[in-house]
This record gives sequence, structure tokens and C-alpha cells, in this order.
Amino acid sequence: MSTATESHEDTHEHGMSDAGYIKIALILAAITALEVSTYYVDFGPLFLPSLIAMMFVKFFMVVSYFMHLKFDNKLFSLMFYIGLGLAIFVYVAALATFKFFM
Repeated sequence: MSTATESHEDTHEHGMSDAGYIKIALILAAITALEVSTYYVDFGPLFLPSLIAMMFVKFFMVVSYFMHLKFDNKLFSLMFYIGLGLAIFVYVAALATFKFFM
């Protein structure tokens, strides 16, 4: 048994720097502000598509960067994107049931 202390340095960084996370958080805050502003500004027929598009961008950014899926196996990303597609389908189907689009 060796008495010398061994240090293990992990040279592989998994993710981004703190500045990168702050930039992503600021972008997410700006998109959230845009989503909230849709309540006060009349978008007409573009209301729902704009909200869904902003939701998709925010989902992609959170999953990619904060959940580190951008740096993991692509299978994990695929599972999340399939879940997003299923959620949008269910949401649109529920809105169609209540005749939201007419």
C-alpha cells in the first residue's frame, strides 16, 4: 500500500462555464418576458403559434444546456424531443376538442 497521496484531476469539463449559464439564463428570461407580453399585445391568429414556438425554444435550451443533454448521448435527446412532440400533440388535440381554433 502506498503512503503517497494520489490526486485525480478531471480534465474533461461536462457543460459550460458559469458565464455561459448566465447568458442562457438571460436569454430564457427575455423569452419569458416576451411570452408574458403576449397577454398585453394583440397578436391575433399568431398568438398560439408564437407561444408554442417560444415554448419550444425554451424547452430546447433548458434540456440542452441545463440538463447537459447537448453533451450526452443523442438517444437521451431523442427521448426528450419525442416527449415534446407528444406534449404538443396532446395540447393541440385538447384545444381542438374545445373548438379553440374556430
